[in-house]
Amino acid sequence: MNSKKESIFSRLVRFTRAKKRFILGVLGGLLLLTIVAFSIPKVRESILFQLDQFRLFIRYTLYPPETYVFVPEGNQGATLTPQKPTTSPSPIPTSLITPTPTPQPSPTPTLPPLPEKVLLQGVRYQDQHGLWNYCAPTNLAMALSYWGLDLDRKVVGAVLKPEQDDKNVMPYEMVSYVSEQTNLMTVSRMGGTQELLKRFLAAGFPVLIEKGVLSRETLTGKIVWMGHYNVVVGYDEAKSIFIVRDSYYSPPEYPLDYPISYTELAVQWRVFNNIFIVIYSPDREADVTGVLGDYMDEAISTQKALDTALQEADSLTGVEQFFAWFNVGTSYNKQFEYGKAAQAYDEAFRLYANLPKEQRPFRMMWYQTGPYFAYFYTSRYQDVVDLATTTLDSVDKPYLEESWYWRGMAKINLGDVNGGIEDLQASLKYHPGFAPALEALKNLGVPVS
Repeated sequence: MNSKKESIFSRLVRFTRAKKRFILGVLGGLLLLTIVAFSIPKVRESILFQLDQFRLFIRYTLYPPETYVFVPEGNQGATLTPQKPTTSPSPIPTSLITPTPTPQPSPTPTLPPLPEKVLLQGVRYQDQHGLWNYCAPTNLAMALSYWGLDLDRKVVGAVLKPEQDDKNVMPYEMVSYVSEQTNLMTVSRMGGTQELLKRFLAAGFPVLIEKGVLSRETLTGKIVWMGHYNVVVGYDEAKSIFIVRDSYYSPPEYPLDYPISYTELAVQWRVFNNIFIVIYSPDREADVTGVLGDYMDEAISTQKALDTALQEADSLTGVEQFFAWFNVGTSYNKQFEYGKAAQAYDEAFRLYANLPKEQRPFRMMWYQTGPYFAYFYTSRYQDVVDLATTTLDSVDKPYLEESWYWRGMAKINLGDVNGGIEDLQASLKYHPGFAPALEALKNLGVPVS
């Protein structure tokens, strides 16, 4: 009897040991598989990206970013009426304004007829997938490839996005990259038109544009608004389409020559005040100048953008009216009319607060930081602090160096010097080498490691 019990016990011990060895073997195999997978760069990037997406899903489910609303102190609820630009003084100290005379466009020259169809060859396609917010480096790499610079998106991104989680790359940063890292030249203007796009394409110049798009988030399934860059490479009058290289809609699921209707592009492009960037080789400067015409004078292009924005602020409704008022503010900023710009942004934020939550473009301050300029240079420092805080609180990872910078500068002007220094240092943490923060700390006598 005892022998039988011992036999059962022995078998139980052997089974338990075998089970433990099996479990340890499975865990060891999974660990080895994980190590092997993470040693493959593309697999590692994909895994980390998916994990980050899941974390974002949890964050945005608990704290929806569209519920964060900024209400300016300077906005007392009055609804503004679009006004044509005047020469009356701005309601801020004149020392903060560089007077901008009203530019007078030259007579429109007789231009040659455009071809019915253009499709430029030579832009090497790259997609932005597997990396976070990599639209700008990818599209700039594509645009540069047309001029013979065969750069990988990561090479460009190492300069534009030293921190991979940086939320956005501004157009001026892309222009600076071309000027400082290549032997090419570039020009950027607001207030572009579809006619101008076609003329550049017909002359052999791809055009980088920034636009706003609606996209379905993979995890949440929500349709959300975000900023995006495209390289425009052609158009087709018969089909009423532009043709772009779109780093998001990648082959083979989508066509390489990705079509966008004239109507759709008009809606998307106006969100960013119809800004465009043209890259070119020095020997083609005369050709670029010829296509630009009046747009060579930045004051004229800004005035064109302002006139368009004022008309649209009066005629559009809903979220499109919000974008229009934002463009009014951006254009006034460019003219150093910060008082008028601040009023326009006030109206934009009033409209934003009244939009249905699902329509609010909560990423707007990632891409366009004009309100900080307008409020700061009209001494509305508390509005700068409140807007920056609202923006930073609404994101999962506050990689928004501009928001940290402006909040820091505003805090200093409100007397909170230590708090301001901390924010300036945070700006450098999230974007190492960010020049405005470096200069501000240097002026304060704060050493930067």
